[in-house]
Amino acid sequence: MLSIPLAIVALMVLGSFVSPSFLTARNLVNILNAYSAVGLAAIGSTFVAVCGGLADLSIPANVAMGALVALGAQTLVGPVAAALLGILVASLGGLVNGVLIGYVRINPIIVTLGSGFLLLGLSQLLVGGGIVYSEPSAFGSFVAGNLLGVPVAVWTFFVVALILHIVLSRTPFGRWNFAVGGNYEASAASAVPVRFTRAAAFVLTGLLSGMCGVLIALSIGQARPIIGAGYEFVAISAVVLGGTSLFGGRGSILRTVGGVIILALISNLIVLIGLPTPSTGLATGTIILLVVAVDAYLRRRTGAE
Repeated sequence: MLSIPLAIVALMVLGSFVSPSFLTARNLVNILNAYSAVGLAAIGSTFVAVCGGLADLSIPANVAMGALVALGAQTLVGPVAAALLGILVASLGGLVNGVLIGYVRINPIIVTLGSGFLLLGLSQLLVGGGIVYSEPSAFGSFVAGNLLGVPVAVWTFFVVALILHIVLSRTPFGRWNFAVGGNYEASAASAVPVRFTRAAAFVLTGLLSGMCGVLIALSIGQARPIIGAGYEFVAISAVVLGGTSLFGGRGSILRTVGGVIILALISNLIVLIGLPTPSTGLATGTIILLVVAVDAYLRRRTGAE
């Protein structure tokens, strides 16, 4: 567990040398705000990984559907109902994944890749590849604004993370996820609802991806089908950085939160250093591999699983 805080401290120390503005309250809040929305998808991906579902590659599509519906339906049902509708539509995408993976037992990569392409194609048809703009509203201003000096998106991320940390670590559903990911056959023999558990993990990821899309769309006031492009890889990176096994049985929401913070710090440092675009992927990948290697080393030293 120490590897995550150590990595965060090391990156913050490095940032303090790179730029005097790095450790300012404004910059640190901006760092968290930039990754709070996609952090929701990473939290969902933690459940998917813990229960042995590998990864959800349909995250960008569910983010896009949540965002497009949330803005496109505003004139019909109002901003609050439209936001809830966007989350519901994304949850339905997660439900399709969950049924096919949990109950039909099709490979998660194949299912989520296929559903992702299908939903992105549907979103392109809905808006013709164009941009959907938000209608001015008090709700939109609230979501895009601050609460006690901290962006609402950041509050949302940490509140959801806290709730789902409790769910994963303290509830029967959380224990089912660990059991299913650790040994599917033994869990089935022990009367654990293995199919429901794995399906529910993908529904939850769809819901949180939709919430991610809604937050981004209302924050920037617009949405397009590519709004969530690449978010599946950010989510997977945060999960892996947090030490969650993609093959199931081990993981933690708090460690995923740490992984999200590390990715946010890396992104900000790259901007401050002024690395050219072709070098950003190399720098990010190098740091991720380093953190994972240190984490594995510390786990072996402490005898952790």
